[in-house]
Amino acid sequence: MPYSQLLSPYTLGKFTLKNRVVMGSMHTNLEELPEGFERLAAFYGERAKGQVGLIITGGISPNQAGILAPNRSVLNSVEGIVEHQLITKEVKSHGTKICMQILHAGRYAFHPKQVAPSAIQAPISPYCPIALSDEQVHQQISDFVNCAKLAQKAGYDGVEIMGSEGYLINQFIVKATNHRDDQWGGSYENRIRFAVEIVKQTRLALGNDFLIIFRLSLLDLINEGSTFDEVILLANALENAGVDVFNSGIGWHESRIPTIASGVPRAAFSSLSQRLKRHVCVPVITSNRINTPEVAEILLQQGHGDFISMARPFLADSQFVAKAMAQQSELINTCIACNQACLDNIFVNLPASCIVNPRACNETLMPFLPASKRKHIAVIGGGAAGMAFAIYASERGHSVTLFEKRAQLGGQLLLAANVPGKEEFKETLRYFKAKLKILNVQVKCNTHVNIDHVTMFEHCVIATGVKGAVPTIEGILHSSVVPYHKVLSGGVKLGTKVAIIGAGGIGFDVASYIIDKAKTAPNSDEFAAQWGVDLTVNLPGGVAKKPDKVVNETCVYLLQRKLRKHGADLGKTTGWIHREHLKQQGVKMLAAINYEKIDDKGLHISVRNRERLLEVDNIILCAGQQPVRPDFITQLKAKNIPLSYIGGALEANKLDLQRAIGEAFTLAQTL
Repeated sequence: MPYSQLLSPYTLGKFTLKNRVVMGSMHTNLEELPEGFERLAAFYGERAKGQVGLIITGGISPNQAGILAPNRSVLNSVEGIVEHQLITKEVKSHGTKICMQILHAGRYAFHPKQVAPSAIQAPISPYCPIALSDEQVHQQISDFVNCAKLAQKAGYDGVEIMGSEGYLINQFIVKATNHRDDQWGGSYENRIRFAVEIVKQTRLALGNDFLIIFRLSLLDLINEGSTFDEVILLANALENAGVDVFNSGIGWHESRIPTIASGVPRAAFSSLSQRLKRHVCVPVITSNRINTPEVAEILLQQGHGDFISMARPFLADSQFVAKAMAQQSELINTCIACNQACLDNIFVNLPASCIVNPRACNETLMPFLPASKRKHIAVIGGGAAGMAFAIYASERGHSVTLFEKRAQLGGQLLLAANVPGKEEFKETLRYFKAKLKILNVQVKCNTHVNIDHVTMFEHCVIATGVKGAVPTIEGILHSSVVPYHKVLSGGVKLGTKVAIIGAGGIGFDVASYIIDKAKTAPNSDEFAAQWGVDLTVNLPGGVAKKPDKVVNETCVYLLQRKLRKHGADLGKTTGWIHREHLKQQGVKMLAAINYEKIDDKGLHISVRNRERLLEVDNIILCAGQQPVRPDFITQLKAKNIPLSYIGGALEANKLDLQRAIGEAFTLAQTL
């Protein structure tokens, strides 16, 4: 059987999990919304129906001091049980086990009443924490135990105690954040006492028929973090205290090293869970950047873990496991690790979702219902918006024909997939094409659509996308000027010195493409070397020296008119990664630019009224986009054929994959 390890059952105490797939913890911001627990029940229930073996909820705080931000979810009294029962009843009705994560933010909290082992302010919080007294430390432990008791009463099969990612328990463990000189600080034995006591007292209070998972930080990625020898000492102490399963935690939130973004190689850190397995007797969950059943199966076969944790892949596709069971992995809507609609939303206090699956966390708001009347619909344009609409409309029962003027589907997705670090977009293309095929959507490539093609349809959807805007600059038609799409498609040979006009997302993509074009995607060791990661974790926290700035064969200038940091509109949780990467590669970033003219000498600019000549071979245009629309729209309207626009054809400004697919879904639901 394909995925024989991944899909095999596993007995854990009195529990038998139907497979080795764990839906990892992720906060959704639904917990705090009106009817949020009803929405959470539908969200988790759909994944349970999709046959995932074990679900771990987003973090629930054991007391008010431990909340991540004001009004976040707490379980500290019996009054909270009823809401959680909505979740447990729904999930368990599908035969899936579920554990509640207990998370105390410590100094990562965004409120002034935060507490920590020592009064050391986190770089990602505006507040300095209050150092806990000995009596208060004991109270925190009691609050963890009380929260676990309430979780058991609410019907959860167990709890995951969050001991990684730099939250309170992790703050006690490492020297960087624990400067105490009492029984909770100083020696390593004292610093781990808080974690061990929480587990010991939870086990004593709840007995052996309640699962205790401990999220263990295998790699802190901060200075003065734990070494791997210390991690093993902690793991052994926790196992003796009553832990049933270890889950893998990688990196603190304040670390300036990416751990889950698309540029991180798949399963980049799984060797650490493999090492942990050699030193403990209880099962180990491996995690981070695992997004296909093929990768998951290999990791299990190679002994990297006993279970596979995937969080965001279940945002992208609730039926991940069911499709693997049906040997239909090509139909899995793969997580592309963009962080855009999940983590980025969380950081601006919006509900999480997914750019490739707008229904994620919106199941009750976006019910997928069959159409009341079957229509024959023409879709013009085979980019992301056109393909997504064709799929959604066809799933509702409509007959859809998709027209594309080029030889293959994809549009801007084809360009994005060529950018180093964005190779996962190829998975989205694969998914779209597989779905179109299985749904029997008629796809007509190499077709320049005219009015005769569409007069027989009952509705016409315009999804013709965008083209690059051309700024008004003297000499803009010079032979050295190249539009971005020709660069990303590999259709032009550039010189050794280039200037990029526009430092938005496309400008960053083009810069990455130019400097990394000849390279293959990095493996784990290459990634670790680039970002200064000691995967042996012999160095405290696993932090090594980053390499010096790379000397590139191509000199790249990344230019923008606005006086602000480059890539200011990039993703909130990933923009810094792209900026850091370009800086490492020696890209020269200039702001507050006025473009004077282009001639044989190069690009003439002025920077704060000081003239300058960039003697470049090529100038690449990444200065915005504008809609592309068919020239027969007036004829369509004259024939009274209903017409709709989505994606770039509707509005080019701030176009991205999330908006394109979201508009496709919304329109499909209305027809």
